[in-house]
Amino acid sequence: MKSTTQLKQGNFLILLGLFLLFLGLFIGLFVHNFANPRMGLSAHLEGIMNGIFLIIMGLLWTKLMLSKTWLKITFLLALYGTFANFIAVVISAITGFGKMMPIAGGQEGTPLIESLISFLLISLSLSMLAVCILALVGFYKYVKHATDNVAV
Repeated sequence: MKSTTQLKQGNFLILLGLFLLFLGLFIGLFVHNFANPRMGLSAHLEGIMNGIFLIIMGLLWTKLMLSKTWLKITFLLALYGTFANFIAVVISAITGFGKMMPIAGGQEGTPLIESLISFLLISLSLSMLAVCILALVGFYKYVKHATDNVAV
């Protein structure tokens, strides 16, 4: 039996995933209006992909066998990582800055904006790596527990 908190967290991940998916679709309407349209397209795709990621995490959430503390940490890191990703790319699309993203045409901008974008990109990368590791561990424990309890 899963805790009420874990069920609520899973449902909240699905809700926020749908919201982020909506934001990604909505921003797609304005791609051509950004200072850097290629980055606008990236923002559109990041919103969609991160929204889908949160929805999937929400659907898997009750199967993760982690302590309450690790579930809370994973939950917060997943929210931070997905929304920080979207926000960093939107800021880059609006300003045209983002030297850390040269493939999408990000140009070097003011030190403040570059620092903000760089901080978001680095911190979200570390957050999402941690989320994936924790989710793998939690789901592995679930699978191991489920297979250990199956009669052969």
